[in-house]
Amino acid sequence: MNNMRSTLATVWRIAVPYFRSEDKWMARGLLAAVIAIELMVVGLNVLFNRWNNVFYNALQERNLDVFTYQLGYFSVLAAIWIALKVYQLYLNQWLQIRWRRWLTERYLGGWLAHGNHYRMQLQGDAADNPDQRIAEDTQLFVDRTLSLGVGLLSSVVTLASFVVILWGLSDAAPLHLFGQDIAIPGYLVWAALIYAVIGTVLTHLIGAPLMGLNFKQQQYEADFRFNLVRARENAEQIALLHGENVERLRLSTRFSRVAGNWLAIMSRTKKLTAFTASYAQAAVIFPYIMVAPAYFARKMELGGMMQTASAFGSVQDALSFFITAYRTLAEWQAGVARLDGFEQAITGAEALNSTADIVHVAPADNGAIDLNELAINLPNGAPLIAADGFQFRSGESTLFTGPSGAGKSTLFRAIAGIWPFGRGRIAIPAQATLMMLPQRPYFPVGTLQDAIAYPAETTAFTPERIADAITAVGLPALVSRLDEEAHWNRMLSLGEQQRLGVARALLHAPQYLFLDEATASLDEPSEAKLYQLIAERLPATTLISIGHRSTLQAFHQRNVTLSKAAAGYTLAEGVAKPV
Repeated sequence: MNNMRSTLATVWRIAVPYFRSEDKWMARGLLAAVIAIELMVVGLNVLFNRWNNVFYNALQERNLDVFTYQLGYFSVLAAIWIALKVYQLYLNQWLQIRWRRWLTERYLGGWLAHGNHYRMQLQGDAADNPDQRIAEDTQLFVDRTLSLGVGLLSSVVTLASFVVILWGLSDAAPLHLFGQDIAIPGYLVWAALIYAVIGTVLTHLIGAPLMGLNFKQQQYEADFRFNLVRARENAEQIALLHGENVERLRLSTRFSRVAGNWLAIMSRTKKLTAFTASYAQAAVIFPYIMVAPAYFARKMELGGMMQTASAFGSVQDALSFFITAYRTLAEWQAGVARLDGFEQAITGAEALNSTADIVHVAPADNGAIDLNELAINLPNGAPLIAADGFQFRSGESTLFTGPSGAGKSTLFRAIAGIWPFGRGRIAIPAQATLMMLPQRPYFPVGTLQDAIAYPAETTAFTPERIADAITAVGLPALVSRLDEEAHWNRMLSLGEQQRLGVARALLHAPQYLFLDEATASLDEPSEAKLYQLIAERLPATTLISIGHRSTLQAFHQRNVTLSKAAAGYTLAEGVAKPV
C-alpha cells in the first residue's frame, strides 16, 4: 500500500501539469469526453441487464411478439454501444498523442536545457538510457494511466449502478437452502464482495514480484539496445581490431540478462495466469450456483435468473478490477518509477548548476576572459586545475600544452559553462560568442548543409557560403553533396570531420574560437593551412588551442603550459611569440 500511495503521488506530479498547461482546455475537453462516453457505456450495460430479464422470460413463455421486439431493441442498444466505443477509442488516442507530445517536449526541454544531459552523465545518475525514458516510458505512462484511470472509474460507476440492482434481486429471490428461505439482505452483493476480496488478496500475493521484474526488464532491454547501437556506430574500429568475437560475447552477456529476467517474468506470470484464469472461469458459474436453488424452487423466472447472473457478473467484475489489471498495473508502476527517476536526475543536474560551491560563469566588464580564484575539480572532488588572475586577452592567440590528463579539455568545458565541479569565477565579455571545436566534432544526421550549419538553422547561411567554406578547408568534392542526407560522423574520416568543423567555425565567425586538438588527425602541412585559413578569414577571432605539436606554436602569440603542482595543475606562462 505504501508503494501504491507513493506511485499515485508520483503520477499526480507527472500528470497534472499537462492539464494545467497551454493545452489544458483541449486536454480537459478530451478527457471529459472519454469519461462521459464511459459513463454512457455503463448506462447501456444497465439497459442490457434489464433486457436480459425481458428477453429470457419471452423465451421461457414462447412469446414471439415480445421476442421479436426485444431483438430490435437489442440491435438499437448494440448500435449505440458500438458507436460510443469507436469514438471513445478515437478520442482516447487523440488525447494520448497530445499528452505524449507535451510530455516529450517537457522532458526534452529539461534534459537538454543548460547542459543538463551532460551533467547527468557526469554525476553518474541512475537515470540510465534517457532515450528509452523519453521515447518509450512516456508512451507507456500516458497509455496505462488513461486505460487504468478510465477502467477504475468504470468499475466504480458499474459497482454503484449494479449493486442497487443486485440488492433488489437478492430480495426478490432470497437465499434458498434445504427447502427454506433465509433472509440475508443483499446476500448476492456480499457474496460478490467476499469472492472479489479473496481473489484480490491472492492475486497480490502471487503477482507482487512482477513490478520489480518489469522494472528490470525495461532496464535490461534498454541496455542491450544501447550496446547494439554502440557496436553499429563503432563498426570500423571493431573490424580493425578483429573484436567481433568479443563484441558478440559482450552482447550475448547483455542479452542473457534480458532472457534470464524474462524467464523469471514467465514463471511468475504463469502462476498469476493460472490463478486469474481459474478465478475468471469460476466467476462464470458462481452466480448461477448462488441463485439456482431459488430458481428450482420456482421463486424466480428464467429472465430473473439471467438478469441476476448478469448483474452479479458486473458487480464481481467491478470488484475484481485489481485482479484483471494486475499485470498492467505492474508494468505501469515500473514505468512510473523510471520516469520519476528521470525527473529526479534532471532536477539533480539543475540543482548542481545552481549550487553556490561550483564554477560560476558570469559576464565580464572588460574585453577579456578572466579566471578568478578558479579551482576545477574532478566529479569526485579531487583537485585538477587552479588558476587566479589569468586572462585570455582579446586578439591574442593562445596555445595550451601539457601532459595528457592534466585537465586542458576540462578547462575548456568550464569556460563553456558545462563543467560545474569546483569553485571560482570565469568572467566572459558580455555578448561575446564562443565556439568549441573538439577533436571529434558532432554532426547531426541530416543533409550536409544542416550538419555544417549546426547549431544554427541551415537558412542562416546561403548555399554559396557553405560551399565556399567547404572548398576552403580542402573538401571541394563534398560541395555536390550539400543536399544529401547521411550519418556524416560515420561516413567521413576523422580528418574530413575536423576539416568540416573548421568550415563550421568559418561560417559562424565566433569572437573566441577554442580548438581542442581539433586538427590532430591531419598531417602538419594540412593543419598549418587550416590555421592560416582561420587567421585570414577570421581576423577578429581570438584563437585558443590545445595541442601537442610544436609546429602549432608558430600560429599562436602566447604559450601556456599546465604544470604539476602539489594538488593538481597550475597555468604557467611560456614565451610570447609574434604571429
